[in-house]
Amino acid sequence: MIRPFLLLFALFSCSCALADEAKVKATLEKNYPQIGKIEKVNKANVLGLYEVITRDQLVYTDEKAQYLIIGNIYDLKAKRNLTEERARKLFAVDFNSLPFELAIKKVKGNGQRKLAYFTDPNCGYCKKLESELKNIDNVTLYIFIYPIFQGSEEKAKGVWCSKDQAKAWDDLMLNNAQPTAGTCDAPSAKVLELGSKLKLTGTPALILADGVLIPGYLPAPELEKAFEEAMKR
Repeated sequence: MIRPFLLLFALFSCSCALADEAKVKATLEKNYPQIGKIEKVNKANVLGLYEVITRDQLVYTDEKAQYLIIGNIYDLKAKRNLTEERARKLFAVDFNSLPFELAIKKVKGNGQRKLAYFTDPNCGYCKKLESELKNIDNVTLYIFIYPIFQGSEEKAKGVWCSKDQAKAWDDLMLNNAQPTAGTCDAPSAKVLELGSKLKLTGTPALILADGVLIPGYLPAPELEKAFEEAMKR
């Protein structure tokens, strides 16, 4: 008789949790419409808080929905940004739905691992990323040239219109060899539109195969670690 009782208790606890979350969501929607559309409310499993998920943001509230907390929660002992880790999962990108026809494809080694990234030819950290990627093997790279800096669109077009796009990109980013002026139709406008949809605020921006978006540059050892974590998820 113990197991059925435990099962009933678990189901009851689950239904109560769902009821609590629904109540918090309803209270916020009624009293604070300025928050915008709330996609979901979940228990945050920290400090008795609830996470409030909007279209593009993760914030927190209390069980009575009286307070709204905007900011990051850090686990100081583990040295982890819990909010950032959670947001990456919540707002993960469907990797396979990315329009790869707008990207330059580069296969290294067996190409088993995958990485898509948005990059600007005039971005210093993007150039540092390329230097680190030289030390990464067995990966397929999808390079979305995202020209947000002044003068970048001309370089993006020159690379895109080159006979060997991957080589032209490497020559530009690693050796500062400027590409020949392009005369073809480059997809810069579509890439900029895509970046806007993904709410990218800068370059580089990395998207792993599991859809987790990492804003900013990572050195090779951290990239390797990110690949390992992506394969586990």
